[in-house]
Amino acid sequence: MFKNKSIYGWLVAVAAFSFASCSSSKTENTGQDTLELPVLTIIAKDTTLQTAYVADIQAIKNVELRSRQRGFLEKIYVDEGMPVRKGQVLFKLNDEEFRVTLARAKAMLSNAEADAVASRLEVERVKMLVNKKVLAASELEVAQSKLKADEALIDEARTNVQSAQNHIAYTTIRAPFDGMIDRIPLKGGSLIDEGALLTSISDLSSIYAYFSFPENEYLKYQRSKNNGEKDNNEVKLVLSDGSSYSHSGTIETIEGEIEQTTGSIALRAKFPNPHKLLRHGASGKIYITTEMDDAVMIPQKSVFEVQDKSYVYVVSNDNKLHMTSFTPLTRFSQYYLVKDGLKPGDKILYEGAQNARDGMVIKPNMLKQAPLLAAK
Repeated sequence: MFKNKSIYGWLVAVAAFSFASCSSSKTENTGQDTLELPVLTIIAKDTTLQTAYVADIQAIKNVELRSRQRGFLEKIYVDEGMPVRKGQVLFKLNDEEFRVTLARAKAMLSNAEADAVASRLEVERVKMLVNKKVLAASELEVAQSKLKADEALIDEARTNVQSAQNHIAYTTIRAPFDGMIDRIPLKGGSLIDEGALLTSISDLSSIYAYFSFPENEYLKYQRSKNNGEKDNNEVKLVLSDGSSYSHSGTIETIEGEIEQTTGSIALRAKFPNPHKLLRHGASGKIYITTEMDDAVMIPQKSVFEVQDKSYVYVVSNDNKLHMTSFTPLTRFSQYYLVKDGLKPGDKILYEGAQNARDGMVIKPNMLKQAPLLAAK
């Protein structure tokens, strides 16, 4: 078509150069549109995991002191919030009526004992006359029956004396153990009924903290103990104001049944309370420390959720983003502990997921591992 082959070759060369120029320009434009986003390489490291559980704090002993009888509250020897010793007198009820009853019971006992002495002498006299054939044997039986009746009256009188003494003793209410007095609802002179609440007393030398494990966490805890792993009975307590309690506690007991409605099991930890800072009925949080080897952790800001599933963007070797789901074991602080779905060496988008999409090509800005080192 072209007679001059040199002109034809020049045109072909110009066309090829133009095409190459266009391609280069497109690549450059694509490069300009590529986002530079922070990328982190997942590592596995030994870490210490602390898990919090709501705790109900109770004194090791907490009992209600109630009146065992009806009467007037004559004297109150203690004040609310006062420390007391075992056996210390706390309250005194009027006991005049019971002292009169005691005097009457003692008089009846003396009469019964006197009658019994006379009956015993009569039995001896009748026995002698029966042996001499002066009286019939039936007379001896009558005398012995009279003696038994008098001895029964003695037992009854002694019981009445003991009962009166008990009632007098009940008018004095003493501390059953060393402890701290709670609120006193009644005042001196009040007429109280049998069973009326006088106060409560708490032994605060140590305290119990009750908390519950979910069933799956209880199984992990129990397996670690059965396998002879590092003792994880030691727990920490954080008080309601956010401060850490200065003494560590020890898990002592685990309930025998799992609560069906909640799927949890209750545990009890014991803490020393030398300064009486903790009181019965307080609240706090128990922190259990678990040592984990080669734990895989990822920052919380790298994770997003879709339909209750957790995802991250994994960066492939060609810098493409791949939306990948994973199963978290737990979440603590600003990190997720990974159960499965991700492994050490995977590169993930550190942040900026809202500007990313599956299959997108990015320019990675590789981060150091400093954020993960703070996860302990």
